[in-house]
Amino acid sequence: MEARLDLATNPITGKIMKHFVAMHRVLLDSPLPAKTMHLVTLRASQINGCSVCTDMHTKDAAHDGETPQRVNLVAAWRETDLFTEAERAALELTEQGTRIADTAGGVPDEVWENAAKYYDEDQLATLVGLIALINTANRLNVIVQNPVGDYQPGQFG
Repeated sequence: MEARLDLATNPITGKIMKHFVAMHRVLLDSPLPAKTMHLVTLRASQINGCSVCTDMHTKDAAHDGETPQRVNLVAAWRETDLFTEAERAALELTEQGTRIADTAGGVPDEVWENAAKYYDEDQLATLVGLIALINTANRLNVIVQNPVGDYQPGQFG
């Protein structure tokens, strides 16, 4: 499959992608644990059906030392004890933030309050930014039908 539009070479989307990279760098420099970031980006990508991002975040997580079992069970995180309570709170916030249109009023207070038990304000700000960024990236890739499979860990810095 060939992409409908090359996000990197089109003058408009090329500028957008530069800002994506800059935002991603800010998030990577935050105090949120890298393992949590991998879980969040992978789960949102699964929900959104973004094969490009699912491939990327699966490979990045494995490259950074995440276990195959945890990577393979992210979609079923509720049915396993492989994830910490903090990670479970981040995954729930991710799901609610990704499926924002599915409930009246958006993310429920109890989901936010649970995440706030485990993450400080800067980490919560990172989670919010990361969930927003990955959802936007998922939509860009799904809309243009970017092909999947040839991503290498660290490819985008």
